Amino acid sequence: MKLTDKKKIHILDAAEQLFYEQGVMHTSMDEIAKTAAVSKRTVYNHFATKDALFHAIIERMLTHLANTQLIEYDHTLPIKTQLMAIAVQEAELFASDNFLRVAKIAFMQMLQQADLAKQISTHKIGCMVYLEDFLKNACSAQKLTIVDFELAAQQLVYQLKSHIFYPRLYGFDIPNKTQEAYLIEQSVDLFLARYSV
Repeated sequence: MKLTDKKKIHILDAAEQLFYEQGVMHTSMDEIAKTAAVSKRTVYNHFATKDALFHAIIERMLTHLANTQLIEYDHTLPIKTQLMAIAVQEAELFASDNFLRVAKIAFMQMLQQADLAKQISTHKIGCMVYLEDFLKNACSAQKLTIVDFELAAQQLVYQLKSHIFYPRLYGFDIPNKTQEAYLIEQSVDLFLARYSV
């Protein structure tokens, strides 16, 4: 790896850490340069503005989160068993340090930059990578009845997010493992109550 590439990685690592700890607004390019052990000029050679650096960090973090193991519909298994596996996988993502880190860095900026929410929404992560196809196949097998697959996928994911992710993001009423398992199963049961044949 070239020295310039190594420096760029150091800059991204330093900025990500500082943005996470202090917020984007309260972090200066001087601090980033100092933490990355490079000159301020080097920082600007790679990233013309702090905003450009911020967007590069978000892109990098979302790319790291995109490595999701696909779960395909299996006609030999009960639909609830398969949806539970998907829900558990999604809950693990929502509770992960990496996901919470992206959310904490991006959340305040999204209130100020409307285009950021659009940028993030173009990245399908977690089960949203495959869930619509899974649901279509389950419908073809006559295990579910769904008209709007995108909405149905969002309903399952947002239900999980409200119970698993947001309490962690805001730091209140974080469920323990037993409570989390109960919430996951209740979310799947609610989904099946609406869409099962």
